[in-house]
Amino acid sequence: MTDPEILDAELLRRFPLPHHPDDGDKEDRGRLLVVAGSRELPGAALLAGIAALRAGAGKLQIATAASIAVQIGVAAPEARVIGLEETEAGCIAESEIDRLLEWAGAAQAVLLGCGLQHGGPLETLLDRLFEARLDVPLVLDAAVLGSLAERADALKAWPGGSILLPHAGEMARLLDYEREEVSADPLAAARRAAETFGAVTLIKGEYSHVVSPDGQAFRFKGGGVGLATSGSGDTLAGIVGGLAARGADPLTAVMWGVYLHGEAGRRLATKHGRVGFLARELLDYVPALMEGR
Repeated sequence: MTDPEILDAELLRRFPLPHHPDDGDKEDRGRLLVVAGSRELPGAALLAGIAALRAGAGKLQIATAASIAVQIGVAAPEARVIGLEETEAGCIAESEIDRLLEWAGAAQAVLLGCGLQHGGPLETLLDRLFEARLDVPLVLDAAVLGSLAERADALKAWPGGSILLPHAGEMARLLDYEREEVSADPLAAARRAAETFGAVTLIKGEYSHVVSPDGQAFRFKGGGVGLATSGSGDTLAGIVGGLAARGADPLTAVMWGVYLHGEAGRRLATKHGRVGFLARELLDYVPALMEGR
């Protein structure tokens, strides 16, 4: 098995992002549906959504808990915010799944997981989503990762291509490994997950690894310890989702997302110090980095 290639700006020339001419409009850059957020974690939906816009998505739709929908709409006036009925535990109510699937079917990519609550309703949503077999890229993060082990075949059959964004703990749950086993050989774990789930898989860490289902593997020297902060994963997921909505294939979206997120962290570390910057501060750097500046 070959060693992973180094993921850097030079490598990314082989994986160009979709080109959008100056006379294009927002429809040309795609619509992302972000299913995220809960009463306890409203910021996750906001961070992921704004990150998607910074990555160039043309339209942003955020489906979130009704109790926080107005607040998110005010904080992100660029987004269409869809308020969903909640259970007492803060999960999306099963009665909302049909409506949610309609929104997903009209999107160019779907991001699911940031700030959602675990529980039976979330698992029902996943089952119904996989049954729908929509031909759109599916970006999965955070809460949903703990419910995928028994749904590997369903995810593998997803026609639009899928992306997994776990850290070591989430990867351990995905594969039924011990966390120490994942940390000892994160590349091997990412290879196993990519094969098992048929998804482009990132495992986050000091050195991040990206593996595609066909066995291609890439290694990125992380953007520094400052990226290990609340909300950082939500911003990464939003960047990846935004790139997928623009038309980037799953592997290209993940590699660019990892690079943009990491390089933004390096620039903030140089400007402010190794630790103490905020996840939301990463996003202002993304547009210029996409342009090579």
